[in-house]
Amino acid sequence: MALTTVQTNNKLIQFRREINREYVRENLFSPYMGDGITAIIRLLYDAKKGGEQINIPLVGRLKGAGKGVGTLVGNEESIDDYGMRCFVDWARNAVTTNNAEKQKDSADVFGEAKPLLSDWGKELQRDEIIQALMALPSESPPVGLGSDSGQRVNGILFESASAAERNTWLVNNADRIVFGNNVTGGSVFQTQINTITQATTEDDFIAGSLRLLKFVAKNADPKIRPFKIKTGREYFVCFVGSLLFNSVKKSLETINKDARAREGDGMDDNPLFQDGDELYDGVIVREVPEIDALQTDLGWTAFLTSTGTGTPIARPAFLCGQSAVGMPWAKMASPTVRKEDDYGFIEGAGVEMCYGVAKIFKKHPKTSALLKQWGMVTGFFSAPVLFL
Repeated sequence: MALTTVQTNNKLIQFRREINREYVRENLFSPYMGDGITAIIRLLYDAKKGGEQINIPLVGRLKGAGKGVGTLVGNEESIDDYGMRCFVDWARNAVTTNNAEKQKDSADVFGEAKPLLSDWGKELQRDEIIQALMALPSESPPVGLGSDSGQRVNGILFESASAAERNTWLVNNADRIVFGNNVTGGSVFQTQINTITQATTEDDFIAGSLRLLKFVAKNADPKIRPFKIKTGREYFVCFVGSLLFNSVKKSLETINKDARAREGDGMDDNPLFQDGDELYDGVIVREVPEIDALQTDLGWTAFLTSTGTGTPIARPAFLCGQSAVGMPWAKMASPTVRKEDDYGFIEGAGVEMCYGVAKIFKKHPKTSALLKQWGMVTGFFSAPVLFL
């Protein structure tokens, strides 16, 4: 029997029209972004009226003893005010094709241009917020402002800071920086990093770490205003990477098992069974996996490797209250199209936006060189690599 076979060129090939795009995680900071004064990441739209920078006014609380029946005239207290400047810069991207390539395309790949550009913008803003949280305060314009690639992150980028600049940041912010599970002083950043150990769990990020960070925030000067106050209770939000999040989640397993509600929809709300934020002692812990990724990609690890027992790599934790970060917008993300189309043969789609992102800081009223981050405590902790 002569069996007829299908010649290679005649074999059926099915091309799916539906395209699978690589997963891009939503901006996990979004729930804490807003234009109100109570937001952790404040969106500021004043720059839309023009200019390359925006002034953020900050006012300290009154600290004077006041007067009783004594003379008040001539003994009034001055208001401690400061204007922090935040610079904006452009971010643009685009993709292009032509009719010849579109003719060959079986799945309209170029049709994915707009969602891909939207995803790119979300990733860029998320990563730059993380960089801003880690940056050191500076009154100078950011290095690279207005350059070919632009620079929207204000301050001194942590990976670009000198040892002296990191030391200055530590000294100026000694009341809001924590190394491991101890409130320690010190004036040399690397020396403090070297105190972190992995040989025991004493510097792991655990439930007690949240109590410590909250204690530091409540006793800092200037005060760090809680993100939310409800029925007399104060709440802060702590942003961490996956390693620290898994560490604190493991330490809270017993607490979640014993203290969380079991009746009704208790299982739906219990983090033992559901993914999501952890909550302990008035601190919401939010996992942002890209913090760990950026630590590697940007080279933070070179400055966060401890010589303590076990030579751990310290990981940052950002405990935030109100107005920890400012994000002024001069132009919201807008679609753009290519005008040089070669008589309609070339097609291009793009996006452009203009914004800045900065850790908010305030200058000390009596010491001009002392810049303090306004709404956050920065902690550095150890975390085991694997959790079973």
